[in-house]
Amino acid sequence: MNKNKKYRPNVGIMIINKKKEIFVGQRLDHPSHFWQMPQGGIDSKETALNAALRESVEETGIKKSNLKLTAETKDWHYYDLPLDLAKTLWNGKYIGQKQKWFLFEFLGTKKDINVNTKNPEFSEYKWVNKLFLEPNIVPFKRPIYKKILEEFKNYL
Repeated sequence: MNKNKKYRPNVGIMIINKKKEIFVGQRLDHPSHFWQMPQGGIDSKETALNAALRESVEETGIKKSNLKLTAETKDWHYYDLPLDLAKTLWNGKYIGQKQKWFLFEFLGTKKDINVNTKNPEFSEYKWVNKLFLEPNIVPFKRPIYKKILEEFKNYL
């Protein structure tokens, strides 16, 4: 990681249900259909928390009223994109992302979730055990997921 290079400000969202299972969506835009937790960019003049709540609605249909903020990461976490992606994503402006992660407890029911949103990112979703995450996400994000699981371990 090179912090002198440009990283896109981003939020990650870990949503857990009453069984301490984690919400994951299967990515539409990757041929291997990896799974991941919701995440997305922070708009200018938007706080990280507001971005997380907005991204939750945009990617999962889950509204703020069905989420209880439980924790957030102490620091920003950085990851580099593979070179071929860095050249094409966001017109090559960023070499990776810096992420602030939030942990929410899901207070709703199945009817409060809808991944078939206006601009869908996931083909489907499921609730998984924490052991599912690392081996089933895109490989370049695995170190970040490992750090997030460690940081939020007391809640899982």
